[in-house]
Amino acid sequence: MSHHILEIKDLYFTYPDGTNALSGVSLKIFHGESVGITGANGMGKTTLLLNIGGHLLPTKGEISIGDITLSKKTRQDIRKKVGFVFQRTDDQLFMPSVYEDVAFGPINIGLSPDKVEERVKLSLEMVGCLHLINRPPHRLSEGQKRAVAIATVIAMNPDILIMDEPASNLDPRSRRQLINLLKGFEHTKIIASHDLDLILDVCERCIIIKDGKIVADGYTPNILSDKRLLEENSLELPLSIQGAYSHI
Repeated sequence: MSHHILEIKDLYFTYPDGTNALSGVSLKIFHGESVGITGANGMGKTTLLLNIGGHLLPTKGEISIGDITLSKKTRQDIRKKVGFVFQRTDDQLFMPSVYEDVAFGPINIGLSPDKVEERVKLSLEMVGCLHLINRPPHRLSEGQKRAVAIATVIAMNPDILIMDEPASNLDPRSRRQLINLLKGFEHTKIIASHDLDLILDVCERCIIIKDGKIVADGYTPNILSDKRLLEENSLELPLSIQGAYSHI
């Protein structure tokens, strides 16, 4: 599965206003890995995701997925391999019906009407939302919108699933449904989140970013139980671990 390996080499990104968002990020993510990325606000998490997805192009350094290296010429090829679920579902759902939103991508890559319908129904079934197929997205709950947004990405059959703060604005029940959904996916998953309990539940590997650099990368339970490391990066122990500590 070498064609699914994501490799980032010495990645830098500077915004037009001069803000340095990434400063020498290097990492490799293998097929089927679930990787959580966390850190304080403004440390570069979303910028990293947008570079991986081809929505931004590196100022310096290299991103490759298999044998494709990200560039202006290949960014559309990269986007076919990477499915991106944005933090704001309203940025992703813009059609009159759920069916049309999920069908949008498959139609635009030239699939036949029968194939489009097959992709739409399969994707919605995977996220437990087939019953919403004819509903207008603006009438859905935030949890339903999140699931449908994921379906729009799954319908494109990506190799890598990227999510930016997937649990934001979800009530506890919807959050638990999301976690169960993500745990069932066999995709390579990269999830940026402040919800450390979600990362602990879903991701075997955790990366902490500070000032545009990777300061920790390892087995999630080890990273997220290191109180000093988390405090140094303006983070707190996951609530589930805090509960365990309170009984010691």
